[in-house]
Amino acid sequence: MISVPLLLVLAGSYYWVTGGRYVETDDAYVHQDRVTVMPQVSGQISKVDVAENQEVGAGQVLFTIDDSAYRAAVEQAKANLESARLTVEKLKAAYQQAVVDARTTGDSVATAQATFDRQQALVKHGVSSQSTFDDARLALQKAKGDQASAQQAVISAKAALAGNPDIPTDQHPTVMQALAALHAAQLDLDHTVIRASEPGVVSQTDKLQLGQYVTPSTSVMAIVEAGDSWVDANYKETDLTHMRPGQPVTMSFDAYPDVTVDGTVGSIGAGTGSEFALLPAQNATGNWVKVVQRVPVRIHIEKDAGLPALRAGMSADVTVDTGKVRGFPDFMQPVTQTLGLDQWIDGYDSDATTDTAELRQTGATAAARTTTGGAAGATRSQ
Repeated sequence: MISVPLLLVLAGSYYWVTGGRYVETDDAYVHQDRVTVMPQVSGQISKVDVAENQEVGAGQVLFTIDDSAYRAAVEQAKANLESARLTVEKLKAAYQQAVVDARTTGDSVATAQATFDRQQALVKHGVSSQSTFDDARLALQKAKGDQASAQQAVISAKAALAGNPDIPTDQHPTVMQALAALHAAQLDLDHTVIRASEPGVVSQTDKLQLGQYVTPSTSVMAIVEAGDSWVDANYKETDLTHMRPGQPVTMSFDAYPDVTVDGTVGSIGAGTGSEFALLPAQNATGNWVKVVQRVPVRIHIEKDAGLPALRAGMSADVTVDTGKVRGFPDFMQPVTQTLGLDQWIDGYDSDATTDTAELRQTGATAAARTTTGGAAGATRSQ
């Protein structure tokens, strides 16, 4: 009657003292990146190339928008570009003509100046009439005016060529503007073919119908990147006392109850779920009841060839090895220190910490090898 309860008490005490190392929760779910597909141009859907839940690769065509209007825009932009190039060639010819005219007016000024000087000398000697001298002076003034106009025409023609008479045709602002318009039209034409940005599984393709008119603000489908998965486990705040990033994790999924998957604690959330809720709880009331809050913990799944197919939203059971046992209560410290039981507990903690440290070291070594290999590959590429 005494030994059986005593054994139960001892067994329960041993279980309680050495427990607390593993923290478990079933409030955990699989998450995967999801890309919302929206067209970048407007138009009617002319072809759908994928089906619901189909796996696609990066760059694979998802659907096509009618491109007849965009092809016409490209042709118009090409015509405008050729017209701009022709305009620049005309400007270059006009500049050359202005230079020739300026040179000709310079010769005219020289001739008029010589005539004026000769008539002026003849008038002084009384050989020529005053009217002839006045005509020569008028001709000189007119020639100088024509020269000033020709020089101004050269300046204007040079300015039309962006200040550089030898500028390449395609570097002229007018041509560059036409080129930009052509590139924009070609980009819109290319955007009529919508491709997958990342590999994954397409979803919500039932929104796509032939002839449906879509706009850039329309969400038409989604791509779930099934190749990169993680688990968000919502732990009670009382379970986070000894939890740290890098600690080993074991997981099982409701869809695969017989499969155990390893992982590590990636990060611990910056706040509880209620802090980021759309309508956070308001506790400044007189009937407030304390409720244990939950904090999301990001769990990284180790890449393994035997990893089963995971889907976003699957439920999981997550167990974290914190490497820290519960130990004796504070009121028993004098007794446990006298009996040397604290050293036994410290040794138990050391074994747990050693196991955790070995797992961390293994992960760090693998990461270092990956980093070194990537650096060497970059060096070889250079």
